[in-house]
Amino acid sequence: MLKIRMQRIGRKNEPAFRVVVAEHTRSPKAGNFLERLGSYNPKTKERILNEDRIKHWLSVGAQASGTMHNMLISAGIITGTKVNVLPRKTPIVKEVPVEEVKAPVSSEPETQASTLAEEVVEATPVAEEAPIAEVASEETPAA
Repeated sequence: MLKIRMQRIGRKNEPAFRVVVAEHTRSPKAGNFLERLGSYNPKTKERILNEDRIKHWLSVGAQASGTMHNMLISAGIITGTKVNVLPRKTPIVKEVPVEEVKAPVSSEPETQASTLAEEVVEATPVAEEAPIAEVASEETPAA
């Protein structure tokens, strides 16, 4: 499968990239690419992209890497939504809507559980509290 990706060509602390079409199994540093499609300098944010050739390679079946996909969208060469290319430290947990969390409706177990709960509530005695005036009179000694 062909990929449109960046190949680093800059020196240490001076990054610069070529935009190339290469076989995805080839190492980016190997230098074996089919065609050079442009360049990118991240320090100056300068992008030189050959739009016609990029569209040609995409029509032939080449796929852009995540970073190149986002760059092509921001340059207006292709349309779509950007993808998240940064790794996540924690896995994404899909939230379940509240409607799906409710227990399934079944007549037998639910009715038995609800009647047992009602019986327990009815059987539990509720302690009544004495009025405050009576409590205060009991605590103070009569003279």
